[in-house]
Amino acid sequence: MAAAGEANGGTGKLEFSLDVPFPSSREATIALRSLSPDKEPRKGGISKLITVSGSTLSVRWSADEARILRVSVNSFLDHLSLVLETMEMFGPPVAV
Repeated sequence: MAAAGEANGGTGKLEFSLDVPFPSSREATIALRSLSPDKEPRKGGISKLITVSGSTLSVRWSADEARILRVSVNSFLDHLSLVLETMEMFGPPVAV
């Protein structure tokens, strides 16, 4: 799992990126579908983009304030942890 945070000098926004490797693209897609319905509670000040490339789930945040960014990332990590625990409990997905 790799993460990087930085202040974007051009826009003045704070940015944070997280890449989560999965054993397969199917599992990464399941995680994406499980985490995508959660919209940011605030309409302004933060944006989040979740994508899958191969077997890697990537999340990119951009925020006006460090506090808003921290709350969003912490909330996402809580949800991701629950998704990972659930996937581990039920085992690898079966091809349909």
